[in-house]
Amino acid sequence: MRQDEHTLAFLLDSIDRAAERETVSIQDVLQEIGDRSITPLILVVALLLVSPLSGIPGVSTLAAVTIIILAVQAVRGKRSLWLPGFLLRREVAGQRLSGCVGYLRRPCAFVDRRCRPRLQFLTTGPMRFLTLLMVTIIPIGWPFMEVLPMMSSIGAATVALLVFGLFTRDGLFVLLGYLFVAITLGAGAWLLLTAT
Repeated sequence: MRQDEHTLAFLLDSIDRAAERETVSIQDVLQEIGDRSITPLILVVALLLVSPLSGIPGVSTLAAVTIIILAVQAVRGKRSLWLPGFLLRREVAGQRLSGCVGYLRRPCAFVDRRCRPRLQFLTTGPMRFLTLLMVTIIPIGWPFMEVLPMMSSIGAATVALLVFGLFTRDGLFVLLGYLFVAITLGAGAWLLLTAT
């Protein structure tokens, strides 16, 4: 991969090219970003779920299934990805997808400007494995949150931080992802305690 391929802007540009079609499938997006690395596609799916796309019924479940399948392959050390045909054929209107990319441009540019290789021990070896395992677990609850789409967006933001850290070898974003996990678990525990 060229260095510029390790940015969110590159991924958004790839999605935008796919969105030039009237309808866009996951296969179309995959053709634009390439299928040689799993983490960029996990990142794309998580980013799209952070956008208003999460408000479409079924999108949270579709994203959860896609991320879990990809993350399991990454945990197993696969270098090229596989997705079942029914996922690859899922489509969204190109205009809607392009709008979501526009929504993500400014925050992603902000993140890109602050990204650099650091705390790399958090992005390799056992820590990489642990983080990919976390990315596999987090989406499991998303299908049950379909009635509260913004809740799955919070989970997707957490996954995006973790995977972006791995993708760019910037351990600070991995740390931020774990901080989101801790805050979410803490808030959930507090709600359970106060509800009883």
